[in-house]
Amino acid sequence: MVQAPQRTAFSGPALIRLLARLTDVDVPESSQSLSDQLSQWLGWTDAIALSSALSNAPPAVAVGARAFSDAEESECARVRASLADAIVGDSVFAVARRRGSAAQALPQGAPADAPVDYAVFRQRYLSMQQSMETGIGTLRARLRAMLAARTPAMARLAVVDAVMERALSERERSLLAAVPGLLKGHFERLREAEQQTLADAEASGDAATV
Repeated sequence: MVQAPQRTAFSGPALIRLLARLTDVDVPESSQSLSDQLSQWLGWTDAIALSSALSNAPPAVAVGARAFSDAEESECARVRASLADAIVGDSVFAVARRRGSAAQALPQGAPADAPVDYAVFRQRYLSMQQSMETGIGTLRARLRAMLAARTPAMARLAVVDAVMERALSERERSLLAAVPGLLKGHFERLREAEQQTLADAEASGDAATV
C-alpha cells in the first residue's frame, strides 16, 4: 500500500494539515500568526478600505428588516450538502474510485482500463472550485445583507466582511488553484502503486500456469 510522505505535524486548518500529509513538499510551519500572514495580502487600498469600515459610523439599520431564522440555517446546510454531493457524485471521480477498487480483482489476462490522465482531475477540480466559489459567494452576500439589517455593530461586521472578501478573494482563488499541482505527486504515487499491483497479479498468474 502506498504511503504518503511523513511530514512535521501542522496545527493549522484541516486543508493545510491534509496537504502537508499528502504532498512531498516539506515546508516548516510559519512562526507568524494567521492574522499577521493575512495582513501581508492586503494592499494599501485594502488597508484604507478596512480602516474606514472599522472607524466610520456603520450604515443605518433598516426598520422592520427580516431577522435570521431557521431558513438561513437550512440554506447554509443545503449549500454545503449540494457541494459535497457534487464532489461525491462527479462522474470522473466515480470512475476513478471504481477503477481503484477493482484493480486487485482483475482476472488473469483481463485488460486494464486506460489510465486517467491527471490533467482530467485538475480540470474537474478547477471547475468544482469555481462552482463552490459561486455558491458560497451568493450565500455569503445574502447573509451579509441580513446581518447589516440587525444592529449597528452587525452592520459594521457586514461591511468589514465585504471589504475582506474583495481584498482576499483573488489571492484565495490563486492559492486554491495551486492545490492540484501540490497533489500531482500523490496521484503519481497512487498510480505507480496500482501499476505495481497489476504487475504483481499478472506475474503471480503466469507463475501459477507454469
